[in-house]
Amino acid sequence: MPRPSIKRVGTDIRQGKPFRSPAQEATVALLRTASVVGRAVGRVLEPWGLSFAQYNALRIIRGAGAGGIATLAIRERMIEEGTTITRILDKLDDAGLIRRERSEPDRRQVLCFATAAGQRLLDAADPVVDASDEEAVAALDATQTAQLIELLDIVRAANAERGAARTVSARLD
Repeated sequence: MPRPSIKRVGTDIRQGKPFRSPAQEATVALLRTASVVGRAVGRVLEPWGLSFAQYNALRIIRGAGAGGIATLAIRERMIEEGTTITRILDKLDDAGLIRRERSEPDRRQVLCFATAAGQRLLDAADPVVDASDEEAVAALDATQTAQLIELLDIVRAANAERGAARTVSARLD
């Protein structure tokens, strides 16, 4: 694949003034890149009428297998952590892609299962999303891809506590 013409993030967002620091430029570049790649993946899911968050949740549910998975466990595993999981599951349930059941003996817990229709949808969508994943980093060679993964892992680990969901008690303090 030919290498695309590369623009610095400041040019891409038409920033008139220089960034205050390299850290600010790196943060903006990371956020902008996540947005651009997220939109590209979202577009490949349009034929199935799914958002990326719905696709992500459906894949997590399918991966849980016949035992199902609790709603809170799905939320914890989502790529985009701030996702409102109940609304996503409502849409998947309304579309017939998942089913939900109250757990026994703790009826407060809701377990989710992929339906046959959900399985078929993922069987069709997965290869298209996989190709989109490859295309997203096609401008990088294997070494650069491995370096990118490592750098992103470092940044994510360093920010995990700062970006963790606040507990109810922390919000009330």
